[in-house]
Amino acid sequence: MTGFSLDRVPAITQAAGALGQLGSHAVRLGGGRPVLLAADPGLAPFGIIAQAEASLRAAGLDVLTFTDIKSDPLAAQVDAGAAMARAGSAAVVVCLGGGSAMDLGKAIAATAAGAQAAAHYALCANPFPPGTLPAICVPTTSGTGSETTRTAIVTLADGIKVWLWGDEMKAAQVLLDPTLTVGLPPHLTAATGIDALIHALEACTNANANAGNDVFCHEAIRLVVRHLPAAMENPAGLTARAGLQWAAALAGIGIDNTGTAIAHNIGHALASLRPLHHGRAVGVAALATLAWNVAEDPDGRFAKVASLMGGNSAADLPGLYEKLLRGVGVKVSLRGEGHDSITPERLAAQMGNAENAAMRRSNRRASSDADLLLFAQTVLTQE
Repeated sequence: MTGFSLDRVPAITQAAGALGQLGSHAVRLGGGRPVLLAADPGLAPFGIIAQAEASLRAAGLDVLTFTDIKSDPLAAQVDAGAAMARAGSAAVVVCLGGGSAMDLGKAIAATAAGAQAAAHYALCANPFPPGTLPAICVPTTSGTGSETTRTAIVTLADGIKVWLWGDEMKAAQVLLDPTLTVGLPPHLTAATGIDALIHALEACTNANANAGNDVFCHEAIRLVVRHLPAAMENPAGLTARAGLQWAAALAGIGIDNTGTAIAHNIGHALASLRPLHHGRAVGVAALATLAWNVAEDPDGRFAKVASLMGGNSAADLPGLYEKLLRGVGVKVSLRGEGHDSITPERLAAQMGNAENAAMRRSNRRASSDADLLLFAQTVLTQE
């Protein structure tokens, strides 16, 4: 038999109204000391930040609220949040929002105890300082899976996206409250759902895939295929919302154990050159590369994914995926959005950069530089 190892999974609670438990978990983890709440500012009009603050304060906690968060968070914002945590003697960090808020909050928790900037820890260049603060992740989207991973993506001053990685980045507690995702706009429901699907698909088909991790990935794929169309048809349905939320968390466990692959290589490269939602970026990247990938399926891993999506062979997978992608309304064409300034050569070069190398290496089928150029051409021109 072939052996494998799996890393720890954070404590997870899923329930409608789970946000109300936030205060008790923060007390348990921080002993009643102040809490830094790193929250997506877009949640304020919906009262979600106020609900989180109320739960924390009802538990007798002082709350430091940090909302200087943007999509694709900046390393400088991590530094600002870490400075606020140190100044306020925060003992716990709550990460509230989509993947950007969770990545930023986890990075704050891992770096606040030291004096170095976030960039100091990029690409595992240096170990995190001792004294990591426990993090509580409360996702309000269902896609990135950041709540269950030990990774955060941040953008440096030069626009390059880099990752911070380590067990110090993993949450101490995850609260999954499907009611927080009901107000997500349709295009974000679609893009984040596709993001979760690609996470699971790549984690169970790449060169690092193993039977133990397949359990998480395969269930995530089943859940997305079942619940994403349902959530698009009935946005208020909690069954579909909870299913997608659970799929994202499981897919996060999947990539935490075995990583991603070529679609994420392309997605990260694209977003380094022009602003583009991560879920949509990896979605269009998978569309451009899946037929090439399934052409080599020596161990039947792509065939298994195809069967989970209703197909009979690996050759069915690209069509099944495209049907789902377009069916939920993800816009495939990048034309007319300012991306025309990106040449295939420039995108291919970005895909080959060091910060994207691990994702390229993890792909089960090896890619040449000529392949990267072909992928870039396809991504930029497909309709």
